[in-house]
Amino acid sequence: MDWQALLSLLMLLYIKNMVCARCRMAVKAELEKLLLHPVTIALGEVTIEEEALNKDQLAGLSAALQTIGFELIDDKRSKLIEQVKTYIIHSVHHNEEQPNKNYSQLLSQHLHHDYSYISGLFSEVEGITIEKYIINQKIEKVKELITYDQLSLSEIAYQLGYSSVAHLSGQFKKVTGLTPSHFKQAGQLKRKPLDHI
Repeated sequence: MDWQALLSLLMLLYIKNMVCARCRMAVKAELEKLLLHPVTIALGEVTIEEEALNKDQLAGLSAALQTIGFELIDDKRSKLIEQVKTYIIHSVHHNEEQPNKNYSQLLSQHLHHDYSYISGLFSEVEGITIEKYIINQKIEKVKELITYDQLSLSEIAYQLGYSSVAHLSGQFKKVTGLTPSHFKQAGQLKRKPLDHI
């Protein structure tokens, strides 16, 4: 059987709030409890061997996911929003360096939609712009890196694609109300889970 034929027998599920490796393990465990067969589990997406699920299976999966803090997404607009969030979270939190292109180009290419449509939909549904969401994710990454205390502020600025330490510090203070050095003194108390940003 060729790969295209195999893909037609698989089902792709979109799951809200799945933002880390531990999340993927929890989702995998729930799928296996329900005797479903995951093929791939990525941030926000799961491919299962089953071609389709009946109403009872979908209801059971939805309930199981909700008990561990996730939500099965079934409408196209919500799927697109979740794909935007997943792409940004992956880019900011799971890449060593920020991409060279701007996010508007990257999201448009990755999601095969015009950026103005993606941006308008995101703002309408989430109540903030994509740009603000990216800034918030970057600030959470800065908080994480400051807490680890392994990189200097200039190394953090470079890694996250800031033009200077001053730019990073200014944005950090605008979002958190603290300078990076004051945040370092406050420690973990000010960090947020990625799915609450």
